[in-house]
This record gives sequence, structure tokens and C-alpha cells, in this order.
Amino acid sequence: MNAPCKAWALMTETAVYLQPAFILQQRKYRETSLIIDAFTRDFGRISLLAKGVRKTKSKTAGMLQPFIPLTISYFGKTELKTLTDVEMVQPFSQIKGLALYCGFYINELVACFLHKYDPHPEVFGHYRECLSGLADGDGMEAALRLFELNLMECSGYGLQLEYADNEKPIESLKKYDFNVGQGPVEVVKGPFSGRTLQALNSRELIDPQVLSEAKILMRAVIDIYLQGRPLKSRAVINKVFTTARQLEK
Repeated sequence: MNAPCKAWALMTETAVYLQPAFILQQRKYRETSLIIDAFTRDFGRISLLAKGVRKTKSKTAGMLQPFIPLTISYFGKTELKTLTDVEMVQPFSQIKGLALYCGFYINELVACFLHKYDPHPEVFGHYRECLSGLADGDGMEAALRLFELNLMECSGYGLQLEYADNEKPIESLKKYDFNVGQGPVEVVKGPFSGRTLQALNSRELIDPQVLSEAKILMRAVIDIYLQGRPLKSRAVINKVFTTARQLEK
């Protein structure tokens, strides 16, 4: 064999070591264990059995939470792998408040649009950047729209944003509707400005009006691809906003 080299992930026939990962969700298994859905950099979404981590003296359970950057090691030839080691990657920015709910939203999108054991290292990078944007607070809306755009593109559902009616360049002062299969369609009183479509295409989401229109557009696109499947996290976020408005009155 060649001399060993340092790498983030080393793999044998049945084992993976030091793989960058985030926990998407977890559920209790038997009395002391967890079954975990993890998003890894090089192997995509995987299922893990974390044995005994719910025992009183276990220090691992506290690390096996969403939004914490980890390196994990595991083994197994079946679909359900067995977790053998986990380490927290420092430093990282915690997300809280509304951003926490938004984090669960992007976790749900990853679970909906990426198949298990299908590697998407580029999405992993976008996911990590989105968490940083959510932690920042002020850039939360832009971070979500960018992640949605990039996820759509990387999973094969990229939006055509350069031309209207398949041939005419987008003009900032004109209005458009959006057809998922066709792209922008010029409409006199369309819901989306050309400026918004241009901003989405260039990934420059700063203007409040652009962000507002971009949210409506991306929600419509995602809903079409989900084919009526509801997003639980979106319902929770809407409930949080409704409660907040009621408290303000």
C-alpha cells in the first residue's frame, strides 16, 4: 500500500472514520439508544444506531443534536450503520429563537430532496453556510433563499432564471409569472419583478422587496416538487409568527 495520508474521511469495507456530519433528526430506540438520520459530507444522508447514548453517564447524547458540526465514525454493511465515535468541531455558532425553527425547515428540505446514501458534498457546504447565515440573524431570509436555490440546483431541479418565454433576457423593470417547467413568463401584472429574478440568478439577495418576492416564488416551486406533501417545520414557523402577532396586540 501507499504511505497513509491525512484526510477527513477514511473508509474501509465496512467502516468510515472522521466523517464531517450534521444530525438531521433522531428518535429513541429501546431503553438507552437512538436511531439517527445524519447528513454526511461524502456519503449523503445515512441512518445510524447510537447504542447506549441515553444512559445517565453518557456524554455523547449532548453532541448528537441538530446544527452542531461533528465528525463521526461508524461501521456496518447494512443500511443501518452503528455509530462508534463522535467529536464536536469547534468553533461553531449556535442558532436560537426563530432561526432554530428555520434550521429544522432546511433539515426537512434535505430529507425531502436528497435520497439516502447519495453523496452531495456541495449541498453539505451550502447547508453549513446556511447555518452560519441563520446564526447571524440579520441575514436569515437571504440564507434560506440561497439554500433553497442551491438545493434545487444540486438535486436536479434548478430554476431557469435568465430568459423569459425561453428566449428574451429578463428585464429588471418588467413583471413576470413563473412556470416551473418553462421558467419566467412575461405578464403585465405578474407577481415577480425582473429585478427579483435577476437577483435570484446572481445570488444577490439584499433588497427587502426582492426577498419578499423571492420567498413567494421559492415556496411555490418547492410546493410543486413536493406534490402536496406538507412540511411540518413550515407549519410550526407559521404558528410561531401567529402567536407572536397575537401577543403584540
